Amino acid sequence: MTQPRDFGFSEEATMLKDQARRFLLRNCDDSKLMALVGGNPDPLREADCQWDQQVWKEIVDLGWPAVAVPEAAGGIGMHATAVAGLVEEVGRAALPSPLNATIHSTYVLDACQTMAATAALGKIAEGGTMSLATVNQVGSWEVADTDVTAAVAADGVTLNGTSWYVQDAGKVEHFLVKARSEGGVGLYVVPAGAEGVTVVLDSIVDLTRDQAHIEFRNVVLPPESVASEPGNGDSAMAKALPAIHTMVAADMCGAAEWQLQTTAEYARTRVQYDRVIGFFQAVKHPIVDMMIMIDHARSLIYNAACAIDHEPEESRLLAHMAKASASDMGAYASNRSVQLHGGIGYTWECHVHLRFKRQMHSQVFYGDAAYHRAKMADLMIGPIAA
Repeated sequence: MTQPRDFGFSEEATMLKDQARRFLLRNCDDSKLMALVGGNPDPLREADCQWDQQVWKEIVDLGWPAVAVPEAAGGIGMHATAVAGLVEEVGRAALPSPLNATIHSTYVLDACQTMAATAALGKIAEGGTMSLATVNQVGSWEVADTDVTAAVAADGVTLNGTSWYVQDAGKVEHFLVKARSEGGVGLYVVPAGAEGVTVVLDSIVDLTRDQAHIEFRNVVLPPESVASEPGNGDSAMAKALPAIHTMVAADMCGAAEWQLQTTAEYARTRVQYDRVIGFFQAVKHPIVDMMIMIDHARSLIYNAACAIDHEPEESRLLAHMAKASASDMGAYASNRSVQLHGGIGYTWECHVHLRFKRQMHSQVFYGDAAYHRAKMADLMIGPIAA
């Protein structure tokens, strides 16, 4: 199957993206964002979770959590290109919310193809929130073994162990947990408030998101909590990873676009040596380089998103390309946005640091550029023998 024109970016996708931009400009502008998450500059502050739950209720009313949920499960069922456009606007605004984590979980649940997963998707379509508790080895984003164990019985499942790097864990109602039993790896829907579940917030550099590791101590679940039967969990995760990589890259692209526009505007207004600083080549050339890198990453992101819907056999490679490009682009845009703001760029009061820190987190989230280029090489030429 060949890709459609313009990556299949439809009129409905354009309307969703435009709606998201207007809504976020009104409800999460830079001043509101700074007031929400930037109140404490103490580097030794305790980890916390700051977000506007009233804004989230309005987002639910707009139907954004349902955009990636298939129509058969009660969602809107929009193509991945439309979802990427929405996520790009979320990244531009650096919105503190459980939306991205829920979208990632949606793609995994959709890959499970079970009644329990369909029921969980229906809850998301109604505004429910979920995050992936599937990375169980510190320092690895691989679809790898897990230290969470599942004791499976006829009347239910009991979980024990720890999941790491759980995104926006303080904002979600459920976790989708990867756990190993005698039958293999399965995926389980766990309420955040279930007995035996302990959410331990991690201290991270990103002020717009929270992260935690989740401890499971004799967490008892009913049979209908099994989203993917033992032995099928890893294959569901692997099927969903191209979409997850693409959406993380889309968030980075949106944040970088904000960095570009904000830095360009500053260069047009800041006067030094009787000229606006944008006059000088040492300023204008890096801004142009930012623009080129953003456009390059964006084209790869929408190419990967389109492949998820129309060329799934190519989606894995294209998603690795998109995330590798976005990680490089995010690092460069962050560096230049701070440097070109001069002395104020390093201050807490300058809003530039909010996207800088979000990009630092996203740059390594699900693997940095070097990781994804290595995966691309494995797919194209095969793994190098030890």
